[in-house]
Parts: sequence; structure tokens; C-alpha cells
Amino acid sequence: MSDATLNTVTHDPGDFAVQIADQIKTFIVAVTEVSGVEEPEEAVPVLLLQVSQLLLAGGRLGAYEDIVPDERYEPDLGAEPDADGLRERFAVLLEPIDVYSEVFDPYEPRKAPVAARISDDLADLVTDLRHGLAHYEEGRTVEALWWWQFSYFSNWGSTASAALRALQSLIAHIRLNQPLQELDGLDTDQDAGDDDLAEEAGRVMVEEIAGPLGLRPVK
Repeated sequence: MSDATLNTVTHDPGDFAVQIADQIKTFIVAVTEVSGVEEPEEAVPVLLLQVSQLLLAGGRLGAYEDIVPDERYEPDLGAEPDADGLRERFAVLLEPIDVYSEVFDPYEPRKAPVAARISDDLADLVTDLRHGLAHYEEGRTVEALWWWQFSYFSNWGSTASAALRALQSLIAHIRLNQPLQELDGLDTDQDAGDDDLAEEAGRVMVEEIAGPLGLRPVK
């Protein structure tokens, strides 16, 4: 991609903005629809695909030079939609495989892993993306691109990357027939010594997800 192409982003985003907005709309619609399914085996593969595609949009935003908004101050968007309902539906749908271990900054030495939740990640992603989409739908294209790029670096990029690693690992454990013993009780609401979550996760992985997906026979 030439420097000339990069330099046009802040003045005439054109097709680039349309493509990014379409990818973001697709992600929001797909994730919202998936939150309404009844079984985790229906949700996990779709989430893996959708988060992967979202990160492609993020990579494209990250590869561009800094996008500068037209105005110094961000226009008031008014009240934003609440993603708590989405968060709660995924928490129920994905329980107990919702919790995973994450290191927020791989370049920070000896940083201890912390507990995170896929349901929280998905709700946070939708919230960040909707904010930029509100600008886009009001015709403030550069403002939307600026927000999506800024929040990609500051928040949703790392959130999506963490969720993707968790989802990819989840599918890998299914295909390799390896229950999630590594959780060892990790939970955002429990002490680390409680191993009930790990046992339940292993059961769900083998019986409720792997079997219906036809990846491994249920014994």
C-alpha cells in the first residue's frame, strides 16, 4: 500500500471506511444473534470465526497511519445502548467455560495471569464498536475511523485478541480431547483453590460440546 493511499484516509476515507463499517456491523449482528442460541456448541465455532474476522478489520486499522478527527472534541452521542443483556446471555450460555486465564501485556516481564470472561469480552467489544458506529451512521466518517483505530490500540484490539486465544484454545482442547484441567478453579468470583470449575469445565467440554459437534465420541 502506497503512502499516497495512507494519506487519503484522514481526508477521504471512501471505500476503506465502508469496508470497516461493514465488518463491524456484521460482527455486532452475528454476536447478538449467537447470544440467543441455547447450546454452547452452536456458539463457540461462530464466535471463533466472527472474532477472527473482526481482528482482520482491527489489523487494517492498525496498519494505517494515525487517523485525525475533524474536530478537536468528540461530539456528544447521547445515551448509548446497554450491553449488559448481551453479557448476561453469554455468561449463562458459556458457563462454566466462560472463564479463562489472560496476560494483559505479554511484554511486561513476570506479569501474573488474571481471570477473564469471554462474556465480558464480547460485551465490551460490542460497546466499543457501537460507539464508533454511531458516529459513522451520523455521517462523521473520519470521527468513526478515529474512534475505531484509537480504541483498537487502547482497548478492543487486546480484548478481541484475548477472546480469540480463549476460543481457539477451547476448540483445540475439544479436537485434542483435552479437558480444561489448566483452569484449576480459576474464576473471577472464586478463590484460586476451588477446583469445582475445572472439573465442571472438563465435563462440559467432553459431554456438551465435543460430542454434539462430532469431534470426539462421548464415553
